[in-house]
Amino acid sequence: MHFVLERLTARHEIAYLLTQPDRPSGRGRPVAPPPAKQAAESLGIPVRQPDRLGDEYDPEVDTLVAVAYGQLVPPGPLERARWLNVHPSLLPRWRGAAPIERALMAGDEETGVTIIELVEELDAGPIAAQQRFQVGIDDDAGVVFARAAELTPDLIDAALDNQQPAPQAEDGTTYAEKIGRGDRELDWSRPPEELHNRIRALSPHIGARGLVEGRPAIVWRSQLTDNGLELLEVQPEGRRRMTYDEFLRGLR
Repeated sequence: MHFVLERLTARHEIAYLLTQPDRPSGRGRPVAPPPAKQAAESLGIPVRQPDRLGDEYDPEVDTLVAVAYGQLVPPGPLERARWLNVHPSLLPRWRGAAPIERALMAGDEETGVTIIELVEELDAGPIAAQQRFQVGIDDDAGVVFARAAELTPDLIDAALDNQQPAPQAEDGTTYAEKIGRGDRELDWSRPPEELHNRIRALSPHIGARGLVEGRPAIVWRSQLTDNGLELLEVQPEGRRRMTYDEFLRGLR
């Protein structure tokens, strides 16, 4: 978020950042500002944090750019300004909450970033800008998020210039549901490629978990070899991340 805001601030006049209210976060649940607020304040950008956006909310600007805002924008504010939404997928593929994770779980060999105009239907607005990029077999979610962030400022510029966005294709729509507890579980009876895709989809921010040598652990990194799936980095329950070799030495 800091990278995107910094690039946009260098190119445009930013009236304010609209983000979620401060909420309890982490151990002990102290109240903490969202990362977007911290990034904006470091750049001298004013911050607004309404509990919710009602129909009466007045954006007071011509255009807003939404990046993982996490709140429904009601019809009133939608009509008063042009709302652009940054979505890290090749829409209409992977509409929804977890597009990068679902793309990696599915083994997609390419993904991208799409800038759409917000409409009331989920991620269904017309496309103002889009760019695709290749995904390597060992790229994890962290790598893909970083690539998407690098592309975003230039795509926002292109979207701002495009006053005639194109409707999304009617076929090829898939939905990226929010990651749940069951999505984290590793079933070692599944094919190695499926397991590898699950592990990298949830790294480095969520973590896939299962029994490793009989011990509960999060698996952070793996690779595919001629012999199947090779674990590279694990985190036994209650301990730090470590290489799989370190883990095995600890067992001995």
